[in-house]
Amino acid sequence: MCGIVGYIGTKPAREIVIKGLKRLEYRGYDSAGLAIVNGETKIFKCKGRVADLEEMVNQTDFNGTIGMGHTRWATHGEPNELNAHPQVSHKGNFVVVHNGIIENYALIKKHLQTRGIQFNSQTDTEVLANLIEHLYLEGDLTAEQAISLALNRVEGAYGLVIICTKETDRLFAARKGSPLVIGVGEGENFIASDATPIVEHTQRVIYLKDDDIAIVKRDELILKNIRPGRREPEVKQVDLKIGEIDKEGFAHFMLKEINEQPRAIHDTFRGRVLPDHSGIMLGGLHSVLETISQSERIIIVACGTSWHAGLLGEYLFEEYTRIPVEVEYASEFRYRDPIIRKGDIVIAISQSGETADTLAAVKLAKEKGAIVLGICNVVGSSIPRETNAGVYTHAGPEIGVASTKAFTTQVTVLAMMAFEIGFLKGIISSEKYKMLIDELVSIPQKIEKALKMNDQVFELATKYQQTRNALYLGRGFLFPVALEGALKLKEISYIHAEGYPAAEMKHGPIALIDENMPVVVVATKDDTYEKIISNIQEIKARKGNVIAIVTEGDELIKRMADFVLEVPETLPAFSAILAVIPLQLLSYHIAVLRGCNVDQPRNLAKSVTVE
Repeated sequence: MCGIVGYIGTKPAREIVIKGLKRLEYRGYDSAGLAIVNGETKIFKCKGRVADLEEMVNQTDFNGTIGMGHTRWATHGEPNELNAHPQVSHKGNFVVVHNGIIENYALIKKHLQTRGIQFNSQTDTEVLANLIEHLYLEGDLTAEQAISLALNRVEGAYGLVIICTKETDRLFAARKGSPLVIGVGEGENFIASDATPIVEHTQRVIYLKDDDIAIVKRDELILKNIRPGRREPEVKQVDLKIGEIDKEGFAHFMLKEINEQPRAIHDTFRGRVLPDHSGIMLGGLHSVLETISQSERIIIVACGTSWHAGLLGEYLFEEYTRIPVEVEYASEFRYRDPIIRKGDIVIAISQSGETADTLAAVKLAKEKGAIVLGICNVVGSSIPRETNAGVYTHAGPEIGVASTKAFTTQVTVLAMMAFEIGFLKGIISSEKYKMLIDELVSIPQKIEKALKMNDQVFELATKYQQTRNALYLGRGFLFPVALEGALKLKEISYIHAEGYPAAEMKHGPIALIDENMPVVVVATKDDTYEKIISNIQEIKARKGNVIAIVTEGDELIKRMADFVLEVPETLPAFSAILAVIPLQLLSYHIAVLRGCNVDQPRNLAKSVTVE
């Protein structure tokens, strides 16, 4: 969740680190800190955002060519200056920035306190810093030896950058369960939580693996394991452009990413749909496609928005492949001793590829003999490395905390998988297969058309910006859209919202409906259209306010609803992708009108890499 940036080279470090922290602020933003080495090691940190840290640092002219910084999303200890990173060991020999959780920190802290070591913060990170220092001093070890020994004694997850104030020609980096990447330059090297702060300096990166420890110098990079052994670093090219991580004229990243969806979906199917639209080729699944088609059960594991995409995957797979599907919250799946049989297919969905619960679910499924597939956006992330096969979405960086293009590209991948497997099994005819692909190829253009209702959605948002509660309803393929629409509203505007299957309204939620309750009904035309009309009538009979998402040209619902937002007509398999667009825009505009921080909503972080 937290953001980490480190630099060692010949240039002024503080500007590089602070600029990098700004690019990572979406990962954590309740406090920020910076350490700079120049003869001595100086620490700057504060509660608040990177801009507050920058203002503090600019009051001094202290600089150096080695530095590291951190943006924090609080786990252990409230957001304040004491708990902000970097954390410094008791005698000042080690300075640490840390993403993750040290689970056995309380036991270690108690032991260190009996040795007379004092603590200033409530963080587990300070415990780790003191453990390293204790081993360093008591055992007369090198910094590398002390760090390795300490990491063998802790339990939990970490992405670490460490400065030893007695060995200031190097930075130490280590990773277990929390992402960390090294950028390789000429006479300089970089460390970060992900590639976004690195790409303007170098396109050459090394993704650290679990239990890796790196000794990073200006002109040398040594990669080891915390258990004895050295390995050669595998340098990869990262395909990420600066423009992809800038707002490019949009007021917020979220709005930019909503508008990027036509391009993102096109990039997701580009090169995978045959030129004549006669077939789909998902190269990442080539080795397991036959096995998937013969499987008797698919389990989808995910969290948050990815779980909603997975629910749509269930509907798509069951309709087009006739394979039974279960959709599980990864956070529950990993702890309830699930029944997994050899030959089961487990699909893990995660935008970042680093979601802690989903990654743990992947490892559990592999241990039990399942064939595990990944659907992720970030190339080189942990889940693609852990799975047997998979598909990248190619959505490009998603900086806004509230996922938008991640959802629609994940659904696009799931649809392509379902169509390809259904055709392979003979459930989808050649004619239907081509018809589905033709429609898939038309979806970016139809989203472009849907995005043109932005001004209309803004006007609607002005009417409902002060609402306190909202209900979202949908049926079939549109029920997950109701869930996703409700999640978007509460994530960024802090309005309580719930998504329900429309038919379940009568089993409780209907009691909430009155003249003050807006009810968003996702009602594009499909096999459940007549049923959803009945639900709208039930709402209107109780004086509810109906906001309907409908297929363009729908005059019937227009006469019934208070407000109507029209999306282009499409096949049911793609209805969710189009219907979610106005819901994303609605949540965005309401949040902006309410003065909320759209890209960095309170208490949330983009990539949930801790439990």
